[in-house]
Amino acid sequence: MKADIHPKLNPVVFVDGRHEIVTQSTMTSSETKKINGVDHFVVHVDISGHSHPFYTGKQRLVDTAGRIERFKARYGKK
Repeated sequence: MKADIHPKLNPVVFVDGRHEIVTQSTMTSSETKKINGVDHFVVHVDISGHSHPFYTGKQRLVDTAGRIERFKARYGKK
């Protein structure tokens, strides 16, 4: 194995609304939070395991820029 090819792991807390997931990641941010005396980088996410429709059983439609309407207009006529 080659030495020094692996990325550095940082202590990170992923924040999804009111839920926090404390783990390690290669991601960083300018915002930090001290947990148990250790500075963690804070990364805000839109969807996590706490809010994902597959795990919650609630389906949520995310339509950005009218993609569904464009699809229906293009392929719905045939």
